[in-house]
Amino acid sequence: MEHEEGMHYEGYCIRPPSEAFSVLLQVTLGCSHNKCTFCGSYKDKIFRIKDEEIILSDIKFASKYMRNQNKVFLMDGDALIIPQDRLCWIMDQINSHIPWTRRIGLYANARSIRRKSLEDLITLREKKLGIVYLGVESGDDKVLKEINKKTTKDELISLGRRVKEAGIKLSVTVLLGIAGRERSIEHAKATGELLSEMDPDYVGALTLMLIPGTPLYEDYRNGRFQLPSQRELLLELREMIYHTQLSRGLFFSNHASNYLPIKARLPEGKAEALRLINAALSGKVELRPEWMRAL
Repeated sequence: MEHEEGMHYEGYCIRPPSEAFSVLLQVTLGCSHNKCTFCGSYKDKIFRIKDEEIILSDIKFASKYMRNQNKVFLMDGDALIIPQDRLCWIMDQINSHIPWTRRIGLYANARSIRRKSLEDLITLREKKLGIVYLGVESGDDKVLKEINKKTTKDELISLGRRVKEAGIKLSVTVLLGIAGRERSIEHAKATGELLSEMDPDYVGALTLMLIPGTPLYEDYRNGRFQLPSQRELLLELREMIYHTQLSRGLFFSNHASNYLPIKARLPEGKAEALRLINAALSGKVELRPEWMRAL
């Protein structure tokens, strides 16, 4: 089924900032987990894998009209959950019809990586899967349980290492503020320790934005969850970076949700990042105004 009218996108589509210029290929709808208490991204979608004829039609459309784009990103929230044979078929079609593709990327979660053996991941890497984006959020088991991630710190470390061992780049996100005020520092320290053991290629620190309609937003409204203050979020970021040891990874906090944009290559950039946070805490560095913060 070939078509000329465009790609078959359904609903609100989300991709990482680094995939802005990629071919966005929607191969699943929604997220296979879709139970995290803070996330409202896919509440309007029931998870399913899209029909092969639709996927192939979009690949053929991209091959004709997107010849200047050499990266492909597989949406929606968790494309790695696709059974191995079907996912390999999708990648084979991309490589056949868009042979100039340099890298394929996708979102993953603990459940989807858990279902892929090291050999499965190596096979996907050989088919140009070059980067996996994993939402870690926290290294604190208490926080992971409260936000319903259905995984643990130790399992996340093991799964992240599996991706790396397969020769695939690993980009993880962590959430400032997700532990609330009470466990802010414990969460930051535990997350830094997780990152040190996992050793991802990229870390993106986002600041929690409370989304109406989510369980965490209701906890906030009812007084069961307290969002850390601007200063407490900076202290949390400082604690997290202080406890993060990467072999050669980039640590970003330049997402639009953050008050203080940071981009540091660790380990050599750690001292400068901590100096910048301390300067912000003492009022010597201007923070992003509230009206400029957004998802």
